[in-house]
Amino acid sequence: MKLASRMSRLGTETAFEVLARARQLEACGKKIIHLEIGEPDFDTPQNICDKACWALNHGYTHYGPSAGLPELREVIAKEVSKTRGIEVKPSQVVVTPGAKPIMFFAILALVDTEDEVIYPNPGFPIYESVINFLGAKAVPIPLREENQFRLDLDELKKLINSKTRLLILNSPHNPTGGVLTQQDLKAIAEMVLKYPDLYVLSDEIYSRTLYTDKHYSISSFPGLQERTIILDGFSKTFAMTGWRLGYGVMEESLAVSIARLQTNSNSCTATFAQMAGMEALTGDQTEVNKMCQEFRRRRDVLIEGLNRIPRVKALLPEGAFYAFPNVSKIGWPSKKLADYLMDEAGVAVLSGTAFGKFGEGYLRLSYANSVENIKEALDKIEKALAKI
Repeated sequence: MKLASRMSRLGTETAFEVLARARQLEACGKKIIHLEIGEPDFDTPQNICDKACWALNHGYTHYGPSAGLPELREVIAKEVSKTRGIEVKPSQVVVTPGAKPIMFFAILALVDTEDEVIYPNPGFPIYESVINFLGAKAVPIPLREENQFRLDLDELKKLINSKTRLLILNSPHNPTGGVLTQQDLKAIAEMVLKYPDLYVLSDEIYSRTLYTDKHYSISSFPGLQERTIILDGFSKTFAMTGWRLGYGVMEESLAVSIARLQTNSNSCTATFAQMAGMEALTGDQTEVNKMCQEFRRRRDVLIEGLNRIPRVKALLPEGAFYAFPNVSKIGWPSKKLADYLMDEAGVAVLSGTAFGKFGEGYLRLSYANSVENIKEALDKIEKALAKI
């Protein structure tokens, strides 16, 4: 079959490929400890599931508006207004089946083939994939361990130019767990305001999986709300990955265009899932808070254990639920090492290069697993690395 040439520029998300390989090994009788997939291992809180069942039984099984149910858009607007300290109207909200469509639609709506997009590397692989797919120029900005995996502001200043149409930020960050400070964001905002056609796609999907005092959004700085697309959703915070429910918050006229893209692709987001999303944001937050506390406990166990392993060094993540240990002293390419740990130790992890070329020398481990399994995985990893 002859495919369109653009398909050759489309990347993938390696986590799903590694998961599939792990499942194959499990089917053959091998025990695998899963530290590869970025998915909370908790069940969706019961109150959210109950609301979805109520919605299914009360007629929320039909098409809804492309931009989302008005009542959910209003709830999201209030939530974002409160958590980011900005004034958001429901008309600025677009609800999508998962948060990835906001990523895709924002780049599609704003970026032409001659434009440049700056994105973090290592970073979520779909950023680079979509930029390349649409024929724009992908400009990586390296995130370095010596800077706690935050953006180098001097380097960013050199990369931004009149062709830069979009800057992608992700804080808390996947795969490193790094978090941009308020001072970082203030400096970035000042850079952005010097270029009238430059927008920011701020991926804040891990905004509530945070181990510092407060989440800061670049949208809260003067002049940046109109230039920022906030990407957020329900998958990570509420353990709702399979529900496919996300949203974007943006300038009103852009929201109209994004909703039109939704009309042309997905039509709308499942209405009963949107009612569950309303309950997630307005209902009891006890289980959500417990999840974050448990992630913190697992983080501490994992990082302490990694740093006890010879030739391995891991920074303490400030957000999300990933560790990004430096394994360069092992002397093997990251992909080869990740494959080895799967085969030899029965521990599924991701190569740092699954998140871009600047991820070489690192592995990503998700601590969305029990403390018992994390401890067992650490023991298996240490024994496997001792053989190299």
